[in-house]
Amino acid sequence: MKNLRTTGEAFLKALITRDFKQMETFLAPDVKFRALLPPGSFEWSGPAAVIENLASWFGSAEDFEVLDSQVEEVSDGRLRLAYKFRLRPHPFNPGSGWHVIEQQLFCDGGAEALNGIDLLCSGFLPESENK
Repeated sequence: MKNLRTTGEAFLKALITRDFKQMETFLAPDVKFRALLPPGSFEWSGPAAVIENLASWFGSAEDFEVLDSQVEEVSDGRLRLAYKFRLRPHPFNPGSGWHVIEQQLFCDGGAEALNGIDLLCSGFLPESENK
């Protein structure tokens, strides 16, 4: 039986495998994407904007490891997705080494699609800062 949790799990699985085309199938046409990133807060609308941002952060990594991932229901209609990745190179600094990034997503939606995503990001941190 499809519900918000299974939709969120499928979205996270697509992200972990970096299957951005599949990920888009779990987003409502009018999805709102708000993100608090190290440089500031941003807001976008539509599946293409969500995918474009996630792909720019994770799509070009030559090495990509999942250190942690979680899906948790906050309440009816609200879901928390969390993940921590280790990757290299940094997406905006191609000559760099390993980086770790952690993100928390609070998602609204239903059985068919996510219609709201609020993301909090740690930023890409050089691995040496995390030891």
